[in-house]
Amino acid sequence: MTDLPGRENDPNENPFAMFGDPEQMAQAMRQFADMLSAPQGSGPVNWDMAKNIARHAVVAEGDPSVMEGERRQIVEALRLADLWLNEATTLPSGVGAPEAWSRSEWIENTIPVWRTLCEPIAARMVETMGGALGGSGLPPEAQQMAGPLMGMLKQMGGMMVGQQIGQALGSLAREVIGTTDIGLPLSDRAALLPGGIASFSQGLELPSDEIRLYLALREAAHHRLFQHVPWLRAHLLGAVEEYARGITVDTSALEEQIRGLDINNPQAIQEALSGGALLKPEETERQKAALARLETALALVEGWVATVAGHAAEGKLPSAGALAETVRRRRATGGPAELTFGTLVGLELRPRRLREAAALWEAVREERGVDGRDALWSHPDLMPSADDLDDPEAFVRGESAWDISQLEGGQGDAKDEPRDESKGEDDQK
Repeated sequence: MTDLPGRENDPNENPFAMFGDPEQMAQAMRQFADMLSAPQGSGPVNWDMAKNIARHAVVAEGDPSVMEGERRQIVEALRLADLWLNEATTLPSGVGAPEAWSRSEWIENTIPVWRTLCEPIAARMVETMGGALGGSGLPPEAQQMAGPLMGMLKQMGGMMVGQQIGQALGSLAREVIGTTDIGLPLSDRAALLPGGIASFSQGLELPSDEIRLYLALREAAHHRLFQHVPWLRAHLLGAVEEYARGITVDTSALEEQIRGLDINNPQAIQEALSGGALLKPEETERQKAALARLETALALVEGWVATVAGHAAEGKLPSAGALAETVRRRRATGGPAELTFGTLVGLELRPRRLREAAALWEAVREERGVDGRDALWSHPDLMPSADDLDDPEAFVRGESAWDISQLEGGQGDAKDEPRDESKGEDDQK
């Protein structure tokens, strides 16, 4: 009788009780099916599963489709912003066919870049988890016998990391405004999210059309750089990848986290893998150089965008100054987006010297004009260095001007050495 004390979980009364919560079991089975659906050789992470988890996360919070009126407003704002930018920069338009995206569409369209950014650290996580889940402490003979099982354990590790990436992207999608929020080119198409603009606008007592147009100016300005400065995209993404390759996984912490972990409990898996505490930078000279190049490049990109957008909006958007300060605080102080990115690739993307970079670009424009300022983007070795951010006037006067002999294999003098932070690894040897 099922109403007798102690008989509630008697398998003779309920043959399925041993499997626990039916809903959790069903979810675990769906995830297991996703794991097995990954084609062989597709990499350490099942990206289809990660994408599905991310989309489910944003849909659960509400992700309505973009209405025709919203789409029209955003497309018109991006086109008008791009027109205004013609007066503020010599770089040509990077807005081909402007778009308005839902959060789910943002996930779908940015997954290819996230895959490039996340796979170096994901591979380390999966490899470590495969050993932590079983086999690392076995004798070589036993490990050989357990080969198929170890392959399955690595697939399970890939499933767990994929779930972590999916949850992180779902969280990030709920707060982004466009394709360039974190300073990296996540798409070659300019787009804004009505939901992201609405979230950004909360608490700002400013006209909605001015907010939308200012954010469109920033999005369009970013795309002018990313589309027409050939070396910039590879420089930024390469620095992130170089840094991520120097990240190691805290094996002891990971083993502690997953010891006794219930694979049927997705919430427990998420909590065990959440946060960047498991990721440790090696702090090698190579990694420090990559981080220095990345932080300086991000500051220069953000500073240029802020300066150009400000001049484009001058005399047209009364609230441009207030909006610029809001964006500056949002980027400088960080937030969930930066924390999420830290979880994904092991570092926080933050242009720490945004004000200094903006001041430098403004000083260059005043001294050399718009043409002279934008000409610096023609080659990475012409760009200001971290030291130039400390003394922009010296850079403007040409006292720290880069020696052309370096392109021909010359050594240059000691004053030119800081410029190496923006070169590739081979250039520094």
